[in-house]
Amino acid sequence: MTVESAQPVEFAPYGDYEADCPARLGVDLFGNRWLTVIVYMLRDGPMRPGQLRAAIGGISQKMLTQTLRRMESMTLIERHRYAEAPPRVEYELTEAGRDLLTPIYALGEWVDKHGRAVGAALAGEDD
Repeated sequence: MTVESAQPVEFAPYGDYEADCPARLGVDLFGNRWLTVIVYMLRDGPMRPGQLRAAIGGISQKMLTQTLRRMESMTLIERHRYAEAPPRVEYELTEAGRDLLTPIYALGEWVDKHGRAVGAALAGEDD
């Protein structure tokens, strides 16, 4: 295995990572197990809760409902309720939700590049 020497990435100074630092919001968003998955699933347009649950897999109805409500309160998604019988509800990304796709895709690229090595290291294997 060869180790490539990478140039450090330069970021503009942001300030201290204090208790009220806005950057903590980003950490909170990516720390939620289902939030980023739901944003990714809604990338192509509105979906009903049952469609989301089936597409995601492994999420309980309760957790999906809690996460959707939290995302709605954070203005990441909009809930559309249609006056039909039975009532139909769809969720759609807001502009802020769509903009969250940029770091989600960046994380996906990182996983494509480094995920196997990190996974092997966690399993105690050598590459």
